[in-house]
Amino acid sequence: MKKELPKRKNIRLKGYDYSQAGYYFITICVKDKMDFFGEVLNGKVCLNECGEIAENELIKIPTHYDNVKIDKFIIMPNHIHMIIVIFSPERINPFPTKVDIPNIVGKYKAGVTRTVGNAFMRSDIMRNEIWQKSFHDHIIRDEEEYKYIWKYIDENPLNWESDEYCVV
Repeated sequence: MKKELPKRKNIRLKGYDYSQAGYYFITICVKDKMDFFGEVLNGKVCLNECGEIAENELIKIPTHYDNVKIDKFIIMPNHIHMIIVIFSPERINPFPTKVDIPNIVGKYKAGVTRTVGNAFMRSDIMRNEIWQKSFHDHIIRDEEEYKYIWKYIDENPLNWESDEYCVV
């Protein structure tokens, strides 16, 4: 008898259009909380080569979309925080790329996986072994939340030892 797999819970906000203009706080985690992107020393993140690839791919996100900006980010050893801004498109693109948060994050994760795999000629990495499935998102609703999240991102390296993502 074939065992049925449990249905994955959809963690996106039900009924919300993740392609609409707005500010989104995104957290993406490395599989098994491995320190894949570097380390934190004296409250500062020191990226390794994989972390530098992750940063370069992050900086390239706005070049793939006319109406997307990365407003703030931090690459930690085993996770990434960012604020993605989606603006209302100013012009109609005759060859549109789907612009929504799941698509942006998915393409980012794939780009990092591919580039790291190619850099180290590692087929195991090419099978998407870097990332935990899915990602966490929070729709930033007002300026107070925005300022709180901005500060949280800024102070994340200073709070590394007590961070829920830190494996000591």
